[in-house]
Parts: sequence; C-alpha cells; structure tokens
Amino acid sequence: MFVLTILLLIAAVVLFLVGRGRSEAGWKIGSALSAVGGVLAGAFACVYVVSAYEVGVPVTFGKVGTPLTSGIHFKSPFTDVTSFTTRPVDLNLYDKDVVEVRSSQGGVLYADVTIKWAVVPAKSVALYRLAGSQEAIQERLVVPDSREIIRNVFAKHTSEEGYVSAREQIGSEIESLVKERLAPRGIDVTTVNLRNVKPSDKLQDQIDKKIQQEQATERAVEAARTAKAEAERKRIEAEGTARANKILEKSLSDKVLYNQCLEAYKEAAKANPVYAVPCGTDSNGTPVIVDGTKN
Repeated sequence: MFVLTILLLIAAVVLFLVGRGRSEAGWKIGSALSAVGGVLAGAFACVYVVSAYEVGVPVTFGKVGTPLTSGIHFKSPFTDVTSFTTRPVDLNLYDKDVVEVRSSQGGVLYADVTIKWAVVPAKSVALYRLAGSQEAIQERLVVPDSREIIRNVFAKHTSEEGYVSAREQIGSEIESLVKERLAPRGIDVTTVNLRNVKPSDKLQDQIDKKIQQEQATERAVEAARTAKAEAERKRIEAEGTARANKILEKSLSDKVLYNQCLEAYKEAAKANPVYAVPCGTDSNGTPVIVDGTKN
C-alpha cells in the first residue's frame, strides 16, 4: 500500500508538470486525482484492522513490536503486520501423513491422530520469532514434536496394547505429553484424538496366528478340564457303589434273609396255594416260597 502511495504521488507530480504548459484541463484533473488517490492510499497504509479471534505482530525495519489485539490500529506505513489466528486449528495426521510407530516388540503400526491447537496471544511474538507464520508454527513446531511423542509412547507398549487393549491409555498419555511440550512455547493444545491404530500386514499376520494359537490352547485346556471332571465323576460314582455294596453285604445276614422269606411266605399264602422249599446256608436254611398255581 505504501508503494502505491508513492507511485500515485509521483504520477500526480508528473501530470502536473506536463500539463502546466498546456491548455487542456485533463492533465490537471489527472494530476489532482492521482494526488488524492496517493493521499488516500497513504491513509489506508497507516491503518490496520485485526480481525476477531486473531492477534497481529507488527514488525518495523526488523524490530518486532507489541502484539495487536482485535480492532483498528494505526501504524507506520513502513510497518508489516503478521496475523495469527487464536481459534483452534486441526492438525490431521492420517492418510499420507499417518504416523508410523513401532511397539516395544518391534511391530509396525500406523496411528491416525488429530490434534487441535491454538496460538496463545501473549506468546505470539515469541512464536513469530521461532516460526514466522501460522503455517510455519504447525510445520516446524507442532508436527515434529507431536510425531516424536507419539512414537515414544507407542515404543513403551506391546503391539497388542497399542492395537487393542491400551489404546485409551496411550491416547491419554500422548495428549498429556504433547500439551506439556508445546505449552511453554505458546501453543495451547486443546485435544489429542487417537482416532485409529492399524497394524502393518506383517504384524496383522502375527496377531492372527497368535489369536489362533490362544484359541487352540483354550480348547485344549477346556477338553482336559472336561476329561478330568468326567474322570472324577466316575471315580466318585464307583466309590459310592462300592460303599453301598459293602453296607448291603454287611446287612444281609442269615437272620435278615430268614425274616424276609417269612414275610414273603405270609403274603403269598393269603391268596394262592403255595409250598415251601428250604434253602439257605445250611440244611435248615430259609425256605423259598413257590406259587404252585403257575407253571
């Protein structure tokens, strides 16, 4: 804008000098218009508007000034202002920017991460000195530090933890460390979202084989447990049968058998003609009741 002001003023002077010795009024009008345009351009060059949710860093002849907050500001025409947004910016590390990490076992995984970060207005001057622009802050500070932390955290966990069991814990640890690393530099990290973790093809094959082995082991353990339980059941059943036989053997004495035969004889004699056959352990043994009416 300041360069435009100088050019318009020079044009006004040239037009005035050329048209001074001529009778045409066009030269004078052109000179006047150029002069007015130069003055307006100069006025605009001394005004700078900082938008809402932005902070401006003024630089005059290489000297960095005090940050400019949202609103209208008057400045020297020789002052350049670099603006930084204070709203959260999404840094998406996926697809071609996905983070390749290695577990503590050496397995390769690919982590998709989204980081929301914003410039702290009070630290905008320091960030300008470190990077120079909004894009440079992300490329020189946020991206490399975040990638380093993500790799370091995954390196402390096994492939299975990184892929399945400890995803939430890993995400929380990454968020805490990224915030801790970038906060002193004036970068406010609001959220770190570990969106997805995908194993490499080789690691996926290893995981599938391990799962199959674990399933086979579980089936073998279950089969052994079932066989052991069945063997224990049969042992208990056999012991119970043996104890019952011993009790029965002790209880079936000659006197008991004799009394049972007498009771049976009485019952049979009430309804049908019967005859008795002596039997037992001796000649006077217990009689056997036989129904004579049946063949």
